[in-house]
Amino acid sequence: MIKFFLILILSFIINSCNKLEFVYDDSINPENPLYNKSIYEFSGKDIPFLYKHVSGYLGKANEVFYLISISTSEKKIKRAVQSNQAVSKLDYELDINYQVKDISKKCIIFNKNIVSKFSYTPKSAGYNFGSDKSLDKMYEDATQNNLRDFLNLVSKNNISDCLNES
Repeated sequence: MIKFFLILILSFIINSCNKLEFVYDDSINPENPLYNKSIYEFSGKDIPFLYKHVSGYLGKANEVFYLISISTSEKKIKRAVQSNQAVSKLDYELDINYQVKDISKKCIIFNKNIVSKFSYTPKSAGYNFGSDKSLDKMYEDATQNNLRDFLNLVSKNNISDCLNES
């Protein structure tokens, strides 16, 4: 009788896990038409998190079909200033322009400016490890979301046609 219940429970567990899907996937975006087909260049503000994530999202080019120019700029806006002129709240605006060129056609096939914004509240006037890590995380999240938006736009648009054709 005990063997029967053990077999019944074991078969129930195995049957309930047969359509298990794993959340983590090595390929970040398999529908990305630029993946492993592009080289990229950066200009403007130095954002290390962008370098880190671009290589993950665009891969390493086996055959080069596209050149992606990524131009970055940043605006810091003081939202709240205390009476001693210390900033108590900053708004950041990351402006990233993506330009995709088809190397064989020698034309621009995609050009889009994407803006990411976030607010930061410094916790002390001096060095604060937690506050600095928080700012780094906000930078990383903003750049990663910006890059995802770019790849979503590229995936939805037809990138086989030149933009500057008459």
